[in-house]
Amino acid sequence: MRPFFFFVSIVVITIWGLCGTSCISDSFSSSPTDVLSFSRDTVNFDTVFTDLGTPTARLVVANRAKKGIVISSIRLKNSDSKFQINVDGVCGKEFHDVEIWKEDSIFMFIECLLPSTSDNEPYRVEDELEFVTNGVTQTVLLEAYGQNVTRFKATRITQDMRLTTERPYVVFDSLVVDKGATLSIDPDVRLLFHEGAELIVHGRIDATGAPGKLIQMRGDRLDNVLPDVGYDILSGQWKGVRISSESFDNKFEYVDMRSTTDGLRVDSCGNTSLLKLRIYNSWLHNSQSHAFEAKYAKIEALGACFSESAEAVVSLSGGVNNFVQCTIANNYLFSAITEPLLCLYHCIPKHLEESDNTNPLMRAEFENSIIYGLSKDLNIGDLTDSNVFFRNVSFKSEGNNDDNFIDCLWDCDPIFLTDRPKYYFNYHVAYDSPVINMGNPAFLSSPLQIDMYGEYRNMSLPTLGAYVPAPEPQE
Repeated sequence: MRPFFFFVSIVVITIWGLCGTSCISDSFSSSPTDVLSFSRDTVNFDTVFTDLGTPTARLVVANRAKKGIVISSIRLKNSDSKFQINVDGVCGKEFHDVEIWKEDSIFMFIECLLPSTSDNEPYRVEDELEFVTNGVTQTVLLEAYGQNVTRFKATRITQDMRLTTERPYVVFDSLVVDKGATLSIDPDVRLLFHEGAELIVHGRIDATGAPGKLIQMRGDRLDNVLPDVGYDILSGQWKGVRISSESFDNKFEYVDMRSTTDGLRVDSCGNTSLLKLRIYNSWLHNSQSHAFEAKYAKIEALGACFSESAEAVVSLSGGVNNFVQCTIANNYLFSAITEPLLCLYHCIPKHLEESDNTNPLMRAEFENSIIYGLSKDLNIGDLTDSNVFFRNVSFKSEGNNDDNFIDCLWDCDPIFLTDRPKYYFNYHVAYDSPVINMGNPAFLSSPLQIDMYGEYRNMSLPTLGAYVPAPEPQE
């Protein structure tokens, strides 16, 4: 009996195996109508710096059929492709017999590395990702624009240097302007900083842009953090700019500086007879600490916008400070805001009891300006006996005019065009804003005839803040 049962067992196992094989075979489609679906038909890397790898792009390859399918071939069409692919965790140039179960998908990851060339203008590189399934060929276009750049790595500028628009500049760790040297930056220059990089000025910086040709100081990530939302919205991408105690007569004119850890910092010099820094028609924004911080220095800010920071947007300690037609606003995204928009220190006599600071008390004037945001306006409310004055300034908080607050607007929403939930930060005021025509023309000088976008200001009845207001919509 044992041989008989052994024979029956072998037959049963064989039949079961054949059925299993048949079931597995039947679970995959060979129909040319069952092909792949892709999350996008083009993988575009926008602008890629040469000799640097791109961020990784993701492509979802889906099977919508009721049976599994086998991709007989996945490959890059060009044998010398500048693109690299990864299929379900495996890197390579070509893959075969990749299975996707019914109504399932796989992930592909794509990168690009472009070699440097002699070109100054961006150049286009493309390839096709080819899929063959059930005899049907499908393709996804891959494209990138290579941009050659001038690189700074632990660079010290020991003599005068000018940055021009031929190529963008990328700072990988530090760019230091030594004492006695001037770094001049032309209009429309892009100065991009790698993570942790900073610009330190011991000599002098003359960053002078022009309307419509703002100098860009930002992180070197050019890709999107969200669909249609650039990496620019993220703070902390690079360290920032520091002007040392021995540096004077610096200029930031028509500069857009953003996405830093520390913002623009001016070290204490204890000398307020010499102008330390002039900020004119510029926008400093999106910092993990302060957008602008200065200590015991002479600062002039005309037509400037300061916005988005986790701490005070503007923090001033002592010194001589003159802010005219400025906007100080805060709609920071990434953490709780821990300080008021504008913090003033060493400005009234009681501070002398708290430190041995021998510098004179702050002298400051804020005129024709806007202070408004998610946190409270000021760190100090009573400025009696100080030399700090706010004239024709709008505040979010309620208050009263006195000897230090003169012709100010209280409990005032300037109606910015900013839309924080949509990551849109625009500090122009709407055509029906209550701050329109509320400035004092006596505070205006000829440089303030235009704002940073070249729009002409009403010099007889100026609107508060850095920008000419948006026009009234036409019916």
